[in-house]
Amino acid sequence: MDSPSSIAPPYVRGIAPYQGGRPISEIAREFGFAEFQIVKLASNENPLGMSPKAREAMLAAAADLGRYPDGNGFELKAAISKRFGIPTDWITLGNGSNDILELAAHAFLQPDRESVYSQHSFAVYALATQATGAKAVVVPATAALGHDLPAMRKAVNDRTGIVWIANPNNPTGTFLKPAEVIAFIKDIPARTLIVLDEAYTEYLSDIDRYNAFEWVAQYPNLLVSRSFSKAYGLAGLRIGFGVARPEITDLLNRIRQPFNVNSMAQAAACAALFDDEFLTLSRRVNQEGLAQIAAAAKDLGLSIVPSWGNFLLIKMGDAADAGMQVFQALLAKGVITRPVANYGLPQWLRISIGTREENARCIEALREVLPSLAMKLSGDARAKAG
Repeated sequence: MDSPSSIAPPYVRGIAPYQGGRPISEIAREFGFAEFQIVKLASNENPLGMSPKAREAMLAAAADLGRYPDGNGFELKAAISKRFGIPTDWITLGNGSNDILELAAHAFLQPDRESVYSQHSFAVYALATQATGAKAVVVPATAALGHDLPAMRKAVNDRTGIVWIANPNNPTGTFLKPAEVIAFIKDIPARTLIVLDEAYTEYLSDIDRYNAFEWVAQYPNLLVSRSFSKAYGLAGLRIGFGVARPEITDLLNRIRQPFNVNSMAQAAACAALFDDEFLTLSRRVNQEGLAQIAAAAKDLGLSIVPSWGNFLLIKMGDAADAGMQVFQALLAKGVITRPVANYGLPQWLRISIGTREENARCIEALREVLPSLAMKLSGDARAKAG
């Protein structure tokens, strides 16, 4: 029998919906924990929560929720402009940076176009591409699981609508040096949009930090995406922004939903932008946590990918499903991590950085579950059993 779903484009019906990290409440019910006993290190959230200044601004905005938010985000755009020294007409606000990525896809991709991105890069690039009917061109990652920029350049052709770069990359944590990125941008044809996804850029050290907004002035085909969900701690409010030349922002705003960013999110983001003390603390807690978990992984004989984000990718064994096995075992201990088989990394587990105490709980749980799983994780359990 015909139905509306039967006439939907096949590329839409073929989409596998994005699966976020499992929530604390669900795991508490399933395994019989109280919610406060659960440690969630699955979604790359800031373990410190949001800035106190952002919380205060959010609560003040909550007093007037009977009115629509500022659909143009004038106050927040002015704050971003002041903070980063960029014109307000370069800025597009999004319901999370994910919204910016989706807007870019719908503005610049269609069924006769191609979208180029790296293997093991953020899942939304593939989802946004498929939703438009464009062809996905997935370029194999380097041996270190990072972007192979020369190979990505070779994949760009007359049909390429967007090429995506994540720096640092999720879920691998790999980082491209600024000189590599700018050389790549210079070599991409002006007709192709380059989306530089910098959701984790606030976690970079002073040595690694660079200013991609300066590149926008030189390259009209560059869109830089930023998020307030990570270092700023506003994940639950859903807010991000994109920076590009007016000819690009104009197109994004033509398809952007009216009032796509709520009042509380805008107010909190305005305050968070200028809370340098909180951002510095978040960066320090993250660096200490990365070192804490990396050292424990080394002690446990596990391989890691050096990370420039707020998470660590750890290889759990040689078995084809090693990541999922450890993930399930950790759930039973009240620790939520992230298996990454959907990224083509079934032997690996991504662990977000928490507080020192949360990291210690995760490390303790790993020490408890790994010995009992050793035979299965080695990948040759059947041979040894026989």
